[in-house]
Amino acid sequence: MDFRNFDRLNRRDMLRGTAMLGAGAAFMQPLPLLAQSGSMADIRKAAEAGKEASIKRIRDWIALPSIAAENRSMPEGAAYMAELAKDAGFTNVEIVPTDGHSGVFGTIDVGARRTLGIYFMYDVKQFDAAEWSSPPLEGRMVERPGFGQAIMGRGAVNQKGPEATFLAALHAIRAAGRKLPVNIVLVCEGEEEIGSPHFRQIATKPNILAALKKCDGIFIPFASQGKTGNVTVNLGSKGIIELELVASGEKWGRGPKGDVHSSLKAMVDSPAWRLVQALQTLVTPDGNKPAIEGWFENVRPLTEREKTLIREAAKAGDEAQQKAALGVTHWIDNLSYDDALIRLAQEPTVNIEGLVAGYTGPGGKTVLPGRAVAKLDLRLVPNQTRAEAEKKLRAHLDKHGFADVEANVSGGYDPTEVDENSILIRSELATYKKLGVATSLNPRMAGSWPGSTFTSPPVSIPAGHFGIGHGSGAHAPDEYFLIDSTNPKVAGLVDSTMGFAEFLYTLAAIK
Repeated sequence: MDFRNFDRLNRRDMLRGTAMLGAGAAFMQPLPLLAQSGSMADIRKAAEAGKEASIKRIRDWIALPSIAAENRSMPEGAAYMAELAKDAGFTNVEIVPTDGHSGVFGTIDVGARRTLGIYFMYDVKQFDAAEWSSPPLEGRMVERPGFGQAIMGRGAVNQKGPEATFLAALHAIRAAGRKLPVNIVLVCEGEEEIGSPHFRQIATKPNILAALKKCDGIFIPFASQGKTGNVTVNLGSKGIIELELVASGEKWGRGPKGDVHSSLKAMVDSPAWRLVQALQTLVTPDGNKPAIEGWFENVRPLTEREKTLIREAAKAGDEAQQKAALGVTHWIDNLSYDDALIRLAQEPTVNIEGLVAGYTGPGGKTVLPGRAVAKLDLRLVPNQTRAEAEKKLRAHLDKHGFADVEANVSGGYDPTEVDENSILIRSELATYKKLGVATSLNPRMAGSWPGSTFTSPPVSIPAGHFGIGHGSGAHAPDEYFLIDSTNPKVAGLVDSTMGFAEFLYTLAAIK
């Protein structure tokens, strides 16, 4: 999920920390030993018996790195995802072609009253093995202080570990001789880490759309717990556009078409400086607020209740710890903690992910680059849309005299909102309560995922995140997913498996 150096903390850790315990949060006992009796005890016994198979499933999946940004092992990734689905009991499994990388679809129909949608991604972020303390494709077991034994590898927590744990729940229910209490629709893509540019093609394929429209809601499996064991239930997330701005002598008609000697700057225009000037028009002088014309005209401010939830979160949060984890000493504009958290949820952003021009290796190389590139992400909030934002960005550049600066969009999607009274959210809260997990409501996650594909027409169903367990390092080196927990408040693999099983039965029973 998109949810960069930011990711060393792990975007999920950061987003959990910004919500923590909102209004109405319940402080419960540490995570209990789940399913001591009844039918769930049989499922737990099966989950424990299948633990090693579950670990192998995660390790084998980590060993196949499907990286959309590098076009690496994508057909193999889709084929492997399809086999995982079949093995877990899904039928009618198909690999779904798109104009980009393929998706995967499957269903389990047990004739139940309710149907649950599950969203998976099989792609992962790029990695540099030299930055890791353990080989990123080997899935070795490592000790994580304060948590226990974890499996380390690219995709361990984002999202192969949680997703494989959901599959483990299906295996355990079947092994226990129990019938699934709900029907399940699985929809999966291989382009989440590049902004899901073709996911809508998958979700709106007629047979897939028809199946999704029967769902009472859909979630992405999620390792949601930090050291305290608390879980934040997100009622939405920001949208995102990922793009490159490119300035070049060729398009500009000024400056060189390729790199030339830097001494010529005295008489030759610089595409790199032109890009810098174009970038500066996108934000206020301090870089903290978008200055694109019309950017805020459709922004929906947070309601007073939403602000109250966040202010309550600030009281329970650890501001000093969060600053230390992020390596910062001040919040933007020197805001107080609660005002900074409100701003985090409420404000759209224009962020520079990377700048590339000319020579970037060791030492100097006296060139005047003929081309400069800025990688940007634009975070959107309700009621902005991706289409509106793209149009306004292009109009802004043209108005300010930068018609030659290319804006190459690689992916993105609209913001997501979900009603807290929906069956999905009520089932999540009821399940967490049953598990003895402290929960809170977060009005809007600052990160992004393609949930709007589900919440907006023509699908129009509630969408969110669910799961217990722990992991960290998404997008960063040393990514891991907890297997054997030594923290009594945090779920290990078997408890996480049971958490998903409990959710299925809770959804089936909820009124």
